[in-house]
Amino acid sequence: MNLPNKLTVSRFVLTVFFLWALFSPFRYNDTLALFFFCLGGVTDFLDGRIARSRKLITNFGILMDPLADKIMTCSAFVAFVESTHLNPAAPVKVAAWMVIVIVGRELAITGLRLLAASKNVVLAAERFGKHKTISQIVCIIALLVVDACEEWPAVLKNLFVSWTPVFAEIMLWLTVALTAYSGGVYLWRNRHLYLEDM
Repeated sequence: MNLPNKLTVSRFVLTVFFLWALFSPFRYNDTLALFFFCLGGVTDFLDGRIARSRKLITNFGILMDPLADKIMTCSAFVAFVESTHLNPAAPVKVAAWMVIVIVGRELAITGLRLLAASKNVVLAAERFGKHKTISQIVCIIALLVVDACEEWPAVLKNLFVSWTPVFAEIMLWLTVALTAYSGGVYLWRNRHLYLEDM
């Protein structure tokens, strides 16, 4: 297994550790969850760059890299619904319908790509999809910082506590909007794949 594929597999492992830390009762668990998620984001950046620069693109990577991304981000958003339920006083609340929009979009686009593959058609990533992915990662990190900074020393905490909840709230709504819009655009532009034999 080459290095990019190892990094992809590591993202599955990091997702498990991220969820474990997020719901563990020990001190600094939110900070550790933030660390695991950021580390997963770094592997996401590195595996694609290394695969392209060293020409190590494989069928395994083509399949598993986007799957690892979706599992990591969708797991985080689902977990936020649970953590919001456990902590009604949370400064930023992630509603279940928001997560349904996000997960539903990812399932729909994955299904579309599988349909395209069955017809020997390759669907390239679009600009809005890339913006969506970036917004999701930034949103998740912001939401994690909101909780994690409560565990930090006062000097460090004061740098974040005044503005991160507002920023996280804005990013959450922006992410839901971008996710829904990018999914709709993608489905519309490739509608011939699923409407041609109606």
